[in-house]
Amino acid sequence: MWNKKGSVLIYGLMLSLTIIILALALAPSVSQFTNDARNASSENIIGMNCNNATISDFTKAACVATDINLFYFVGGLLFIGGAIFTARLIFQ
Repeated sequence: MWNKKGSVLIYGLMLSLTIIILALALAPSVSQFTNDARNASSENIIGMNCNNATISDFTKAACVATDINLFYFVGGLLFIGGAIFTARLIFQ
């Protein structure tokens, strides 16, 4: 019924949509971990206290890297899913 190209096309589209849905599903939890790491320490959570003006340069750099991590993780997964989707549509 299906030839090999059609089967691979459908598989590629399903794979790309799975990656995109995974990225969108993981975004809130990654955001929560980022916020916990950047905030001040509380009961069970050890944070970097990024709002404090007297922190060291090393801690400031770690705060920036932690803040950018959410964009790179979710954006990277969305980019991979979009690349697979586009590749399956263009290179049938």
